[in-house]
Amino acid sequence: MNLGRLSPADQLLAALPLIGPRLLLSRAKHRSLAGHSRMAKRLARWIPGYSHQGDAFFAADGAAPATVARRRAGFAELAQQLQTLAPRSLAATQEARSGLPDLQLTSQYRVPYPFSDMVKAHLPVPSFWARAQGTGLIDLDGNRFFDLTGSYGVNLFGVDFYRQTMAEGAGLGDALGPVLGGYHPCVLDNLRRLQAISGQDAVSFHMSGTEAVMQAVRLARYHTGRRKLVRFCGAYHGWWDDVQPGPGNPMPPGHVYTLRDMDERSLQVLRRRRDIACVLVNPIQAMHPNRNAPGDTALVTGRHHSAVSREAYARWLQRLREVCTERGIALIFDEVFLGFRLAPGGAQAYYGVKADLVTYGKTLGGGFPVGVVCGASRWMQRYRSERPADLCFARGTFNAHPHVMGAMNAFLRRLDTPEVQALYDGMDERWQAERERFNQALTEAGVPVRLDGLSTVWTVNFLSPSRYHWMLQFYLRRQRLALSWVGSGRLVFGLQYTAAELSAVRQAFVQACRDMQQDGWWDAVPHAGPSLRRRIAGEIWDALRR
Repeated sequence: MNLGRLSPADQLLAALPLIGPRLLLSRAKHRSLAGHSRMAKRLARWIPGYSHQGDAFFAADGAAPATVARRRAGFAELAQQLQTLAPRSLAATQEARSGLPDLQLTSQYRVPYPFSDMVKAHLPVPSFWARAQGTGLIDLDGNRFFDLTGSYGVNLFGVDFYRQTMAEGAGLGDALGPVLGGYHPCVLDNLRRLQAISGQDAVSFHMSGTEAVMQAVRLARYHTGRRKLVRFCGAYHGWWDDVQPGPGNPMPPGHVYTLRDMDERSLQVLRRRRDIACVLVNPIQAMHPNRNAPGDTALVTGRHHSAVSREAYARWLQRLREVCTERGIALIFDEVFLGFRLAPGGAQAYYGVKADLVTYGKTLGGGFPVGVVCGASRWMQRYRSERPADLCFARGTFNAHPHVMGAMNAFLRRLDTPEVQALYDGMDERWQAERERFNQALTEAGVPVRLDGLSTVWTVNFLSPSRYHWMLQFYLRRQRLALSWVGSGRLVFGLQYTAAELSAVRQAFVQACRDMQQDGWWDAVPHAGPSLRRRIAGEIWDALRR
C-alpha cells in the first residue's frame, strides 16, 4: 500500500502531456486479475471445465496414500451425517433447485469447480429454514444452527429485533396500505433522522442497495457532465454493469476505471484525468484492500490477509477526500452492507471523513428491502431551472412503500434509544477481544486457521497452502454453524450475541477445525505453494487438450 511520494518513473509519466495520463492509469491498476477486468473475463472464457472424481478428488494435492485413506473415510462419515441430519430440508432444496436458477448457481459454486460434482452428490447443504429465533436458525427438520450469515448484513441487532420493527412498520402503514406515489407521514421523521445521521442535506428512497448506488452514480454524472466512475480493486457495489465489470457480467467493461486501493498512483490518476465523475468507496475493503470478498469458490491454495488499521484507512479516505474536492469529483461512500455496523453514523462517523453522497441499505429497512441515498443539495438536485429540459430522472414505483417506511421509522427510533446506543459503546474493543479469544483457542488447537475482521464482520484466514480449505464449511455445518453460500470466507455476527453464545460458537468452530485436521485435509505436502500451482496449471492444460 503505497501512500508515499510517486516513484521517479511515475513522476516522469505525470509530466508527459499526451501519453502520461494513459500510462499512469495503467500503472494505477492492481496487478491481479481483480484489477484487470478485461483480462479476467478473457481468462474466464478460456478455462475449461473438469471434475475430480474417485482418488483424484482426495489426492488433488499429491497427498500420500495414508492421507488419502483418512480423507476418504472422513468424507464418507461427514456425508452420511449431513445427509441424515436434515432429510426434509434436503428434499425441499432438491425439489426447488430445478426451478430456481439461484439455487443451481449457489450449489455449483459453493466450492472450487473441479470439486463441485462430488460435493453436490455427497455433501448437500439445505437452503430452507422454518423459523428464526435469537441467534439461531431452525431448519425444516427442527435442527437449530447458530446464524453466522447475518442475512448478508441485515441482522445487525438480531432477527427478533427486526421482527418487531417489521410488525411496527406494518402497523404504521396499514391505514394507507399499498398506496404508492405519495408519502406516509412517517417519511418526515425518517428524513429528519437520516439528515442527522448522515450529516447530509437531502435523501432519496429506493428498493435495494444496488438501486441506491445506481442513482448516486447517475447524479454524479449528471452534475459533473463526465462519464467515468472509479471503483477500487476487489470492491463490490452491486451487480449492475458499470460497477461489476469482471467475470459474471456478460457486458464488456464500460465507463469504469478499476484502480488500486490505498495507492498514491490512484490519487494521481484522479488529479490528472478530466473524465471522472465519481469515486466509489466500500468501507468493508479495509478488511482486504485490493482483494475480492473472500469466498470458498475461488480458494485453490490459501487465504491469508489482514485488515488495515482504522487510522491508516482514515488517512487514505482523507487523502481521497482532498483530491475529489480539488477536482470536483463526487466521493460516494457505499455503506449498503457495512452501514451502522461501525457506528450509528456509519463509516463517515467512524473514519471522520464526509462524503458527497452516501448509500445505505440492508439493516436500515428494519427487515424490509430498501436502498437510500443521502447527499449534499448540490449533488442531489434532479433538474436545472435554467435548462428545464435537462433533468436526471429516477423514481421507482415502490420507492417509499408505506410498510417499508414504517419499518425504517421503527428502526431509526430504536437506534436512538439508550439500550441500542449502549451496544455501540466499546464495540470495537469487545469484538476485537472476541476474535482474540477465538484465535487463542485456534492456536492452542494447533490448526492453521485464524480470524481477522472489522467490528462484527470477520474473515477466516488460512496460514498454509491447501487445496481443501473449502472443506471447512461442511465441518462447520456438522457443528450446527450456518454460513452463507460463499462458504467459510466471511462470518457476520449480530450485536445480540451474548458471551455464552459466542463461547458456544467458538467451541464448535474449533472442534470443526480439529475434525478437519484429524481427517487429513490439512496434511502438508512438500513445497505446497509452488507444487499446488503447478498441479492446477497441469490440470487445466490436460483439460484443454481433451
